[in-house]
Amino acid sequence: MSKKIKAIRGMNDVLPIQTPVWQYLEETVRKTLVAYGYQEIRMPILEQTNLFKRSIGEVTDIVEKEMYTFEDRNGDSLTLRPEGTASCVRAGEEHGLLYNQTQRLWYMGPMFRHERPQKGRYRQFHQIGVETFGMQGPDIDAEVIILTARLWQQLGLSTAVTLQINSLGTADARAAYKEQLVTYLKTRFDELDEDSQRRLETNPLRVLDSKSESTQVVLNDAPDFQDFIDDESLQHFSQLRALLEAAGVEYEVNPRLVRGLDYYGKTVFEWVTDELGAQGTVCAGGRYDGLVEQLGGKPTPAVGFAMGIERLVLMLETLKFIPEQVNRYVDVYLMAMGDEAVPAVFALAEQLRSDLPELRLLTHCGGGSFKSQMKKADKSGANFALIIGSDEMTAGEVTVKPMRGDGEQQRLSNAGLSEWLSQQF
Repeated sequence: MSKKIKAIRGMNDVLPIQTPVWQYLEETVRKTLVAYGYQEIRMPILEQTNLFKRSIGEVTDIVEKEMYTFEDRNGDSLTLRPEGTASCVRAGEEHGLLYNQTQRLWYMGPMFRHERPQKGRYRQFHQIGVETFGMQGPDIDAEVIILTARLWQQLGLSTAVTLQINSLGTADARAAYKEQLVTYLKTRFDELDEDSQRRLETNPLRVLDSKSESTQVVLNDAPDFQDFIDDESLQHFSQLRALLEAAGVEYEVNPRLVRGLDYYGKTVFEWVTDELGAQGTVCAGGRYDGLVEQLGGKPTPAVGFAMGIERLVLMLETLKFIPEQVNRYVDVYLMAMGDEAVPAVFALAEQLRSDLPELRLLTHCGGGSFKSQMKKADKSGANFALIIGSDEMTAGEVTVKPMRGDGEQQRLSNAGLSEWLSQQF
């Protein structure tokens, strides 16, 4: 007997019992973004490897350790996208969407990183991303943050997440700070955790958000980033804070908040939660004004964010914030008593689907006794079973049997059934 083939580690199936929550989350996000005037863009999951080396940075953990990269039959180096921003910039530039224009874009789909799978984090994971282009001021920074705050309200998660914000200043300000930070940390190199020791040579700002307690103690005496930030960035950050306060969005300033990707500058933000154990990030983003030019385009201001679908689904399930109707995939279950009633069942099913397009109707197939059909109707979660037998066919009626609650069984005419059902759902 041949060995069963299983899914690749860290690349998970989303089963029918799980997909309703995903669909609920995705639809809530879609409605929120559309309400703010954002347009969807869809990019391929495969890109040229150089796109991510040039955008993310060759000395980042993602490029060095985590990307799924291979040569195709033509010898070209291709990579499964590890994040969506670079792909969105590439698409916008390639199709002439960016120069001297403003764009509010969003996307949804799988990303790929070869890292250790853990709860809520996988090698194939799914993200919702927002990218905006062509707007320089702090107002668009505020809008994308306020948009996410509205989304948490829609999902019932507002009390489960906290907004942290910071400013990384300009590239020149970061360069000056990095030099001083590295000089200081080298004097206490042996006190740093292993990851921070490695990052000191590759991406020293990432040391600031180390989760190691011993490293955080060392950082207490490090140079203060705020002393290096330029006046323009400070003013931008001050205006952003004022806009968030005007909109009633609460926040914390976290001076050690940095982003793991090289292209961020000025505003950065994260929504964090401790509802899944240790504090974790469920949404993160910021401003990346230099990336379009870095990838060959004209200078274009930009700001965006990404959120992980798996972690948000896990939060909704953990906190039991899923509306009851989400997990009910059938409203009514329609069955025939006897083979002669099957044509009448199918005719009625299509009539109901025409009259009530939103009705979730499951027609029984495969025959079986009345008892077995009722068991399947109950298992489906339907509110009502609709039954047609010889008596109902003769009278032009349907027996309606409530499957939930204390309602009584009744007979309704075929003509009046649609109107009655429209009042139930």
